[in-house]
Amino acid sequence: MARHEGRGMASVNYPIGMNLGGDPSQALVHSNPDGKFTVALSAIDLGQGMKQVSRQIAAETLGVPIEDVYVDTADSDTGPHDMGSFASRGTHRMGNAVIAAAREARGVLMEAAAEELEVNAADLVTDGRGNIHVRGAPSRTITVKATAQAAQFKQGRTIAGRGIFLIPLSAVDAETGEMNPNTDFAHACLVADVTVDDETGEVTVLRMTSAYELGRVINPRMVEQQLVGGAWMGISHALYETPEPYYPNPEHGPRDFNEYLMPGPGDIAPYHVTVLERPAPDGPFGGKGPGEMCANPVLPAIANAIYNAVGVRVDELPITPEKILRGIRANGGVRPKPRRGGPVNWR
Repeated sequence: MARHEGRGMASVNYPIGMNLGGDPSQALVHSNPDGKFTVALSAIDLGQGMKQVSRQIAAETLGVPIEDVYVDTADSDTGPHDMGSFASRGTHRMGNAVIAAAREARGVLMEAAAEELEVNAADLVTDGRGNIHVRGAPSRTITVKATAQAAQFKQGRTIAGRGIFLIPLSAVDAETGEMNPNTDFAHACLVADVTVDDETGEVTVLRMTSAYELGRVINPRMVEQQLVGGAWMGISHALYETPEPYYPNPEHGPRDFNEYLMPGPGDIAPYHVTVLERPAPDGPFGGKGPGEMCANPVLPAIANAIYNAVGVRVDELPITPEKILRGIRANGGVRPKPRRGGPVNWR
């Protein structure tokens, strides 16, 4: 019995969104009498952090503290239309819609403040702490709360804004029917180091190292968490999870997560991530977001690492010990491939 170490690499260019009728997203922003703002969206936060990112984008655009912004994604029946939470489109599409809605609401806010201060709205600025003052004369000031109350109870204004983001429809090649379904790409490269036991077929992921280009990172901590969580999901997809043999008869399947094969805490590999920021020209504050591509490069990188370790190419997931042992037997034994580079020392 021997354990063979292998290294595999994979890269991904992943499209942001889909050009389905312009892939529109809409947002509504309005102020309450207490000067707090509500952002209404119909796309759902699936745990990817969309509500927090939308909150940051709205607060930055409005010029108010982030704690004064609430994001509601509850009901597609009453909220503005959105294509949905898919195709890694959340930050890019919904973020742009939020900016458009917040700009419109901010315009009304500044007009209401200008009426109270008896100045031109173009001469007003916000300080990001809940105050509006005359540019160059900070003593002439009014709070956002006071402005919202004056607008609603004195001026008869509704501080609100509507926004929609729509990408240009792709041109269609008349001969081939080909079109470009997206406007932006995110990019990633990942290296996986594994060991393969030639007696049991067991694969152990030793470490993973990656670089992601995601535009401008709106919330660095959440991006890091999503990338790490997605990588662990990729390990699970590559080596563990499968609907077989019970699909399509669910009565033969596992009854709970005690019977569904997934990696445990001891199966999770150390992971080092480097994020490269290249602001997207049409992204909200240059952002694009990671989305599904968090897990995508992990699967082929692990498959390539196994091939590098024992010379077995598995092209069906999950890569189980049985498949590896059959491959070793078919090859007449272990056939490791040349490994480029030395050990990955990043700690």
